[in-house]
Amino acid sequence: MELRLRYAPRAVNAGRFAADIVTSAAQVSGVQLDYSVGSLAAVDEIIEDFRGSGIDSGQVGETLFGFGCYVGEVMVRQGGASWREVGGEEVPVFGFPLVVQLPSGQVCNPIGKVFKRMDNGPEDDLSYFYRVFAEPWRRA
Repeated sequence: MELRLRYAPRAVNAGRFAADIVTSAAQVSGVQLDYSVGSLAAVDEIIEDFRGSGIDSGQVGETLFGFGCYVGEVMVRQGGASWREVGGEEVPVFGFPLVVQLPSGQVCNPIGKVFKRMDNGPEDDLSYFYRVFAEPWRRA
């Protein structure tokens, strides 16, 4: 899937993608996203609404990318993670140009997870994703 992104998919722009999706969620869905862990449930609900409307990930790829950046930005702000770009042999593994690196050195793919949430449904819950990856480092 080719995405037509507003900014270059670089680590320095991840926060911009997230900020844009915060604005869009407020305007389109009336949902206030505040970068809290609890707000991830609202993202799940928005994605489930897409699914319920029969929309597939190919139709809203740019929006899902933005939501993935939002999830990653929650991990950055609440879990002490940082964005980094994917390179070389990592590209086919992650499938997206940006990942989040946790303080432990572990890498996770919030953008890919949002696409999975869209494709697979509630079994790919975003709040759970955060709890598994970021919460242990947040408590440490």
